[in-house]
Amino acid sequence: MQPTELPDDASLTTSGYNSDSQGRILLLACGALAREILDLKRRNGWDHMALTCLPAILHVHPEKITQAVQEAIEKHREDYDQIFVVYADCGTGGLLEKACTELGVEMVKGPHCYSFFEGNQAFEARGEDETTAFYLTDFLARQFDAFVWKPLGLDRHPELRDMYFGNYTKLVYQAQIDDPNLTARARDCADRMGLEFERRFTGYGDLETTLAEWANRKP
Repeated sequence: MQPTELPDDASLTTSGYNSDSQGRILLLACGALAREILDLKRRNGWDHMALTCLPAILHVHPEKITQAVQEAIEKHREDYDQIFVVYADCGTGGLLEKACTELGVEMVKGPHCYSFFEGNQAFEARGEDETTAFYLTDFLARQFDAFVWKPLGLDRHPELRDMYFGNYTKLVYQAQIDDPNLTARARDCADRMGLEFERRFTGYGDLETTLAEWANRKP
């Protein structure tokens, strides 16, 4: 079954949840994870968990992520019993983790979503074998032009492709769902980049297990 449909890079809040049994929980998440989180909430009946997302485009400017998360936590803190941050480090150089620790909130473990989708232990075990891999998730397969091709100027200067991607040897598509259309789009991205293509079905990986733990966490 496909995850809930919504615009990519959404800034949204879902409400109307049932907080009778386990306390009011807010998931403060990256917009690139909205589809996956909503699907997990629906499938598991986590009606006591609300979701608000910051724009995924923040990943183009990772230096802005920490402040945006801090401001969102302060904005919502009085309305919830618990707040969990659904970001990994995401290029913040440890600053997001430091801020979350100071604010007393927990975040997803891992350096980035590629790691926690595959499973942090499995991703780390690949180590040096993956140093020349470029990763796509379902979100990036959908939003490749907006988040990769155009920000790098390759829509205007395709001759720069090898300068950006010359040190990569393959594109690894980490599929969260089985969707032939997304696989075709990811393969096309690899062709445009001049890279070998590899598809790995990861499902939701450590994202799912982390949210499951949080869903049962007592305030």
